[in-house]
Amino acid sequence: MNNELADQDWVRIKRDAETGIESVHAHFKGHAYDPHDHDEILVGFTQTGVQRFNCGRAIHTSTPGRTMLIEPGALHDGHAPEPEGFTYAMLYIPQSWMSGMTQSLGFGDVSSIGAAFKNTLADDQILHYAIQNAFTSIHHNEGKLARDQSLDQLVFQLSKHLHKPLSIKSDARAVVQRAREYIHAHMAEDFGLEEVADHTGIDRFRLTRQFKNAFGQSPHAYLVRLRLRKARTLLAFGLSPVQVAMEVGFADQSHMGLWFRRAYRMTPASYQKQCTNLTD
Repeated sequence: MNNELADQDWVRIKRDAETGIESVHAHFKGHAYDPHDHDEILVGFTQTGVQRFNCGRAIHTSTPGRTMLIEPGALHDGHAPEPEGFTYAMLYIPQSWMSGMTQSLGFGDVSSIGAAFKNTLADDQILHYAIQNAFTSIHHNEGKLARDQSLDQLVFQLSKHLHKPLSIKSDARAVVQRAREYIHAHMAEDFGLEEVADHTGIDRFRLTRQFKNAFGQSPHAYLVRLRLRKARTLLAFGLSPVQVAMEVGFADQSHMGLWFRRAYRMTPASYQKQCTNLTD
């Protein structure tokens, strides 16, 4: 159990080094997560209790037997509406790994941030079983053969739940893409909205509006979450929290820790320890 969390809350993380897939097993009462997003594709299920969260500008309620499907970049939070809380299991699947799998199976590249699931919650028992098997093989280290076979089955079942969203106008798409590219290229720097607007060729007010329409969050919120996602990757590779904070652009380690805890309910050091088995 993670002692730094609230009473009776816990988070356990395992990471498969070969695929880069993380398995997260957690229990929360009350507030679970502030709004955040991930580079990875998230698939999981509620084991016990009632799990409620905002995602895709809608409120969702997950109960045992339902599966949760969250695409990369989708802003979401989480809380327990019932006093007993909830327990869930989730897989964080890297886009690059999913891309290779879907293309090899003939489904094309469905891993990009533009790909979406048909529904955030699904009542599909076959998919639920596939996620459960894949989670068990990774979280309990059942071996490579068990992992590979369960993941193949998972990808096959997930392919039935994916679709491409409606495209936005080409001029607006070009603007938000240029803004997104600028934020990624200058992630570790201290830049303002005017610099981003100058790069896109429109004023800062239209830029913010179009960016929110495309990504569901402001450029600053996107930057913070981009830094957090990059921080998770660097921590998993063993860089110290001090190094990571400097590398991704946070003011200092304390500032990164504040945002990290709000998003993931654990400190950077705790996350790193669970992913890498490094000592403090």
